[in-house]
Amino acid sequence: MEKFEGYMFTALCSTNFLVSCLLFSRVTREQREPYMDEIFHVPQAQRYCEGKFNEWDPMITTLPGLYLVSVGIIKPMVWLADLTGGVVCSTAMLRFINLLFNCGNLYLIYLLISKLHHREKTRTTTRRVLSALSLSTFPVLYFFNFLYYTDAGSTFFILFAYLMTLYGCHKASALLGVCSVLFRQTNIIWVAFCAGTLVATKMDEAWRTEHSKKRDEKSPPSQVPLSLSGAKKVTGFLLEFLTSPGHVKAVLQVAWPYAVVGVAFLAFVLLNDGIVVGDRTSHEACLNLPQLFYFFSFSLFFSLPVSLCYHRALRFLHGLRKQPFFFLFVTTVSLLLVWKFTFVHKYLLADNRHFPFYVWKKVFQRHELVRFLLVPAYVFAGWNFLDSFKSRSLFWTLAYLACLLCATVPQKLLEFRYFIVPYLMYRLHMPLPSLPRLVVEFLLYTAVNAATIYIFVAKTFHWPDSTATQRFMW
Repeated sequence: MEKFEGYMFTALCSTNFLVSCLLFSRVTREQREPYMDEIFHVPQAQRYCEGKFNEWDPMITTLPGLYLVSVGIIKPMVWLADLTGGVVCSTAMLRFINLLFNCGNLYLIYLLISKLHHREKTRTTTRRVLSALSLSTFPVLYFFNFLYYTDAGSTFFILFAYLMTLYGCHKASALLGVCSVLFRQTNIIWVAFCAGTLVATKMDEAWRTEHSKKRDEKSPPSQVPLSLSGAKKVTGFLLEFLTSPGHVKAVLQVAWPYAVVGVAFLAFVLLNDGIVVGDRTSHEACLNLPQLFYFFSFSLFFSLPVSLCYHRALRFLHGLRKQPFFFLFVTTVSLLLVWKFTFVHKYLLADNRHFPFYVWKKVFQRHELVRFLLVPAYVFAGWNFLDSFKSRSLFWTLAYLACLLCATVPQKLLEFRYFIVPYLMYRLHMPLPSLPRLVVEFLLYTAVNAATIYIFVAKTFHWPDSTATQRFMW
């Protein structure tokens, strides 16, 4: 990091932390008591603060990573500052842990951008710093920095693990992956993604070696033709690679730490008789394939300033004219998936404190045909999403898409928090946008953050059968 870039990044980190502290103070003054899922997380963390590690609330469905880290940070702080009384492990003190994770996420995002876009290092100082600042304020993630939820810490350990993977520190990455799983069990998917990037790299090397021998086929994996013959060629190569003892041995030599984590997680699932701990009634897996469409739409909205442009729209129209039967086939399959595999969680229909409730009510429930009429928009959003990965190899893209499917499709509940890590991975691997586009992205995120925090703080309401104050949130 050059001196000027270091000064710029330090100033932005300090400003971001100061603004976040001011917002944290306002949110905490308005909502002093635990709210929503905090009514489970806060008391559990307080039990751990008291040394009662054998007590567990059966309503909690995640492992105790958040509580262990909180106690590990708060206890030394309390001892050094000689604090006593109610401030120790109070709701505000516990929430503050996520502000620390926010600082860590900002730094990790910056390091990931620098590593992933190192070839452009001489020209992109401001763009790298602004990209990191913008992504650290990604609205769905940023909002939960002010409440005692697992999202900030979960994201921190996943980003940290992936950074270590990029630097070749695979044992450290696997250990950080274990920490992320302790925050949220489904993070095992992103531990697998870290391993998948290594497999993709080996596949890229094998593909290039195989095709460099043929004078008429020197195209890199990212340029495999989008056709039946191209799919057949890639499928044959994948089967050959995965059944080759030499290739499997080469992969295991570098990826064995992730394999150990995977085996340990499988043992946990068998012993626990499932992924979820505690209450499982509201976390049933299903084949909710339209979740992928919701994610594409979500990604299109939040990446609009940096992903969509006039030339890309023209390319899409050109693709429609050039391959009409392909897009017709994709649209038909999408319609069938929406028809047969749409599931609606009872919480989505009943809990009017969450924004997805209003998305579903105002859009999808207007008419039974709306979900089908949205399919062309899903197709465009999916095309735009995949087009952003043109600079990445085919095998890396396949690894990412496999993890994306595993992270979204089994979820019955439409919950924007489940999209945080997939979206950040998508956005991090996009080509570094221009400065004006980054400014617009940051302004969009700032506007959404300002609106959501204002609505949470100021627009309270009450249920008819309860005197408790209710607030709107992600």
